[in-house]
Amino acid sequence: MLPIQRTLLVSLCLLALVMSLGSCSIPPPLVERIKASGELIVATRNSGTTFYEGPEGLTGFEYELVQLFSRELGVKAHFIVPAHFDDLLPTVIEGNAHLAAAGLTVTPEREAEIRFGPSYQEITQQVVYRAGKKRPRKVEDLIGKDLHVLAGSSHEEELLRLKKSYPDLQWISHTDLESAELMQMVQENKIDFTIADSNEFAVTRRFMPYLKIGFDLTDPQPLAWAMAHADDASLFQAMEAFFNRIREDGTLAQLIERHYGHIGRLNFVELRTFVKHIKDRLPKYQVYFEEAAKETGIDWHMLAAIGYQESHWNPKAKSPTGVRGIMMLTQATAKQMKIESRLDPEQSIIGGAKYLRFIEKLLPERITEPDRLWLTLAGYNVGFGHLEDARILTEHLGDDPDKWADVKKHLPKLSLKKWYSSLKRGYARGKEPVNYVDNIRAYYELLKWQLRQMELARQADQNPPHALSINPEAL
Repeated sequence: MLPIQRTLLVSLCLLALVMSLGSCSIPPPLVERIKASGELIVATRNSGTTFYEGPEGLTGFEYELVQLFSRELGVKAHFIVPAHFDDLLPTVIEGNAHLAAAGLTVTPEREAEIRFGPSYQEITQQVVYRAGKKRPRKVEDLIGKDLHVLAGSSHEEELLRLKKSYPDLQWISHTDLESAELMQMVQENKIDFTIADSNEFAVTRRFMPYLKIGFDLTDPQPLAWAMAHADDASLFQAMEAFFNRIREDGTLAQLIERHYGHIGRLNFVELRTFVKHIKDRLPKYQVYFEEAAKETGIDWHMLAAIGYQESHWNPKAKSPTGVRGIMMLTQATAKQMKIESRLDPEQSIIGGAKYLRFIEKLLPERITEPDRLWLTLAGYNVGFGHLEDARILTEHLGDDPDKWADVKKHLPKLSLKKWYSSLKRGYARGKEPVNYVDNIRAYYELLKWQLRQMELARQADQNPPHALSINPEAL
């Protein structure tokens, strides 16, 4: 028996006992029962925008959002992942979870069967196709094509509405796949089209560079958590207060920036070139990045991402301003880090890693990760003095100087006379560190994913399937 069912059973038994004694008592509000049990039960799904296992453990936008809410209630979050996407709402309606937090689009059809909380983000449904194929530009272009979607999704609801106007429109619905898997089928030329939410497409495209958007199928639509319809509004009210607070204090904006702020930075050519360089350039220098990581405690993947942003892993790289090498060190920085040759890959990488740690230690100790790392990277690029100017300006304008989401809004002002004329270090190309940090974040995530895929392929080659294990597609 699930915890929420046990809670309901206990409540009913107590109610029956009270009534048998000749009196009646109203059960406590749902939020109070949740607090008493110490557990918020949340239905979700595995995807890059909601809930997944990352290198450092569970993560995802919805996961972090739920953790914030559960801490506000003073309870722990317990996540359950139904077997199929179209089981999410029934899980809540049938009382097996208190709410569903899964990037759910608010639609009229869903509102008829479930209650939504406050909206916290907007998405657009988009038609996804593969580069090199004819771009679909309107609904008529989907007719007669191999279109696949998730069963029970808002995408299928939209197609059902469109079918009234386009009776020849056909599609295949899947109960056992996720949106990213359907996009991979498009990438691999197995199907013509799928439909994806704009945030899921942006996250997935980093790893599947051949994916492209044909057209927007809908106008922007709100995302919200879902809970069962009930006279008891206590959970909705707690949710409403929570979202009002995190919207007003900037927490929601910072969380969105953390998960989506760097998305879409790289175009098709950049993504394809990066993947190529991972295979043909990185192996020459990976050991140096790993050695620098051991010495400084900085993730070698992050150091490699910085090196790629700086020079595309070219040890002879040189900029017009005279910075050189894989980590593009100035003469002054090389001297400060006791580096004899900026063109020596090993020396350049360890010098860059040490300088990054040097910048990081200049920041106030109260700044926590990941903001601490993003601010450090900005300082590495634009100079710590200009970063401090940007942080002072951020605070002056009423935002938080310790949060990257706020500082990145104001860094570009360092190139505007209205602002830089009153700052200690004066003019700086303030947009550059914003692009710099976002690019590195994108390279870092793609590097880890690509190396993982290469390792899985290597393991598959070493352990081929048994001869009788035949891919059904070959039958």
